[in-house]
This record gives sequence, structure tokens and C-alpha cells, in this order.
Amino acid sequence: MSNTSNQFNNINFDEFGFLTNPDDWSKEIAMHIAESENIVLKDEHWFIINIIRQEFDTTGRVPELRTILKEIKKSLGSELSERKYIYKLFPYGYGQQACKIAGMRIPKKLWLDL
Repeated sequence: MSNTSNQFNNINFDEFGFLTNPDDWSKEIAMHIAESENIVLKDEHWFIINIIRQEFDTTGRVPELRTILKEIKKSLGSELSERKYIYKLFPYGYGQQACKIAGMRIPKKLWLDL
């Protein structure tokens, strides 16, 4: 992803469109990244993104998907705490899209999926 928007000229992205510095993240950047992924962010997306950001801000690490699913179960119910719900929101998956939109660096485990 190139920095095509003048608004984000001082923000660095890697060759896959992930932020190189998660501290550069903002809701505007999330919307910019989501747009490049053809995702229109709704409340359901923001719920996942906010969990990722909160966990990162607390621990300094990107939460594993199982952590996200536990929080979904606790907050939204067990019927939504499945991987298929994540793929409904982020068709290319948790690491490939949810973490990218949340401003995380590329997850190391993602390399196994490429």
C-alpha cells in the first residue's frame, strides 16, 4: 500500500499495507485501510478493532484470535464467538485484515498463511 492520501504522507506502511508503527494509528487511518480492503466499517468491526487496540495498549502485544473470541463470547454471546463471525466481518481473516485495520504490525503467524 502506498501513501496515496496526502493526509497520511507522514505515516509509514509496509509492503503489505500494515502500519510500521502501531502508535501512528487513528480511526481515520483505520477507515483509510478498511477502504483499501473494500470494507465499510460498522459497529461490529469497531468492536473487534477496539478489542485489538485495548489489548495492544495494555500488553504491548497483538491478541491472539482466541482472546478475541473469548471477549466476543463474554460481550455478545456464544453464537457469535466463532471464527466464521470474524470471517464474515473480515473476509481475509483476523491477521490479514482485522489486525491491519487496527494498526498492528504484520503478525508473525501471518507469514505461515501467505
